[in-house]
Amino acid sequence: MPDTAAPLYREFRTQDEIDRQYNPSLAVADPGAELRHYQEASRLARERLPCALRLPYGPTRAETLDVFPAEQPGAPVFVFFHGGYWRALDAADFSGVAVGPRARGITTVVVNYALCPRVGIDEITRQARAAVAWVARNIGAHGGDAARLAVGGHSAGGHLAAMSLLTPWERDYGLGDDPFRAALLFSGLYELEPLRWSYLQPAIQLDEGIVRRNSPVRLVRPCATRAWIGWGALESAEFARQSTAFHAAWTGAGNAGELAPVADANHFSVIHGLEDPDSPVCGWLAQALGA
Repeated sequence: MPDTAAPLYREFRTQDEIDRQYNPSLAVADPGAELRHYQEASRLARERLPCALRLPYGPTRAETLDVFPAEQPGAPVFVFFHGGYWRALDAADFSGVAVGPRARGITTVVVNYALCPRVGIDEITRQARAAVAWVARNIGAHGGDAARLAVGGHSAGGHLAAMSLLTPWERDYGLGDDPFRAALLFSGLYELEPLRWSYLQPAIQLDEGIVRRNSPVRLVRPCATRAWIGWGALESAEFARQSTAFHAAWTGAGNAGELAPVADANHFSVIHGLEDPDSPVCGWLAQALGA
């Protein structure tokens, strides 16, 4: 173990200090209630909205996605990656994020992926990119317009959405290098280094190479995509810093980005706006996609 007299990361000298910043369950009264909200909203979405579930986008059983098509064909498309610190939860827990976009004329795709420790973050990032490539090539069969594509995600999913923005799409997939018109990043993890010293390390098994390859704040490039970068105003100082640091790097590269703390929201409720077509975030997404 490192010398606890020296900081593990920034000013943090102990795992407990880092965990208090990066364990969002510590900051809410009932974490189980937060998960139940997701699950109930998702159950209702699947009951009430047309959907095509568990479509395979890759060779492994975990590589599936759920499509919630808009009412009109030729609709813009929003690809969403769920959170859970790369080691928990499932696309089925996040069907509710399709409700608001669909009411604004947007098709939503909710991506599932394999979890740590069965696979590592390098592989999860590869799966996220493979899901986007599948959508770009196949969403027309489900009423979507791949020329009007947005990507988004929450927490670990925000990380995966950011890594999707930074993919060399032309080199690796034969797609245009900037396939997205917009990105919605909720409470993302853009610098993975502090998580090496957290309660998450036994599951996610970070090392220097993984951190270097998968920390979006270190990888920002010029990009034509307009990004909304938000977090809950009730979240820890480190979640706020992660978002502000990524925004600074993003705009510093000449990219268009909006920094948007969400009032009265914690780490879990920050995405509730996707369940409401009249929310500011759904309005932003619709405007960015021309919906």
